[in-house]
Amino acid sequence: MGIKSYKPYTPSRRTAKVSTFEEITKDKPERGLTKATKRKAGRDSAGRIAVRHRGGGHKRRYRMIDYIRDKIGIPAVVQAIEYDPNRTANIALLAYADGEKRYIIAPEGLKPGMKVVSGPEAEPQVGNCMPLGGIPLGLMVHNLELVPGRGAKLVRTAGGGAQVMSRDASMVTLRMPSGEERRFHAECMATIGQVGNADAGSIDLGKAGRKRWLGFRPTVRGVAMNPVDHPMGGGEGRTSGGGPAVSPWGQLAKGGKTRKPRKSSSRFIVKRRK
Repeated sequence: MGIKSYKPYTPSRRTAKVSTFEEITKDKPERGLTKATKRKAGRDSAGRIAVRHRGGGHKRRYRMIDYIRDKIGIPAVVQAIEYDPNRTANIALLAYADGEKRYIIAPEGLKPGMKVVSGPEAEPQVGNCMPLGGIPLGLMVHNLELVPGRGAKLVRTAGGGAQVMSRDASMVTLRMPSGEERRFHAECMATIGQVGNADAGSIDLGKAGRKRWLGFRPTVRGVAMNPVDHPMGGGEGRTSGGGPAVSPWGQLAKGGKTRKPRKSSSRFIVKRRK
């Protein structure tokens, strides 16, 4: 998907870069595959702010994505590529041979009219979902399961892709988008290909108003606060905070290591992320 820029006829248009949406083939979503969601503005069940800087934004309906791909052996035809306001990746509408329709994350190269299928007997082609144990070495995959049968949890953002590096009897090693090399169970399902809309990271909102439309509220720097509000606040004149960059609760930020040293899943990591 291409990126479009504008002549600087206003200050916000000078830096704005937007998507051309040339891959999108359908404007409105499939009504039966969407649901209304209550906007919680980052609050948890007790009403406390759990995620800061959230609130407002344009009204939107949630598109229900099929992360499990459990229709084994039933072929489907790609009917359309659609825009999804809830994620950076585009989504593809599949029409299965038994009449059911589902959404999946649209990989790079998937176009309307193409056929996809899931299961161990599928061919290693773009859009097909297979167990990691049956995917040839060197291929890029996305929509990765961490636990077999629980649905995809990893590599779902626009442009993301993990590469199959090696395989033994029961485990498969993949290189993740972060550079980490990690072992997965061979029964975990993954979809062939790289997630589409790789240019999403090049989009420049141009002005603060577009950020608010997306549901983000302003962020205040910690060094601009008082000491009672943030560990980096206070000081005479302009100061840099006096210590390492941390969150309001003292957790390391800006590249600081926060992973627990004895986390049980560390045994699956072959090489740490960069």
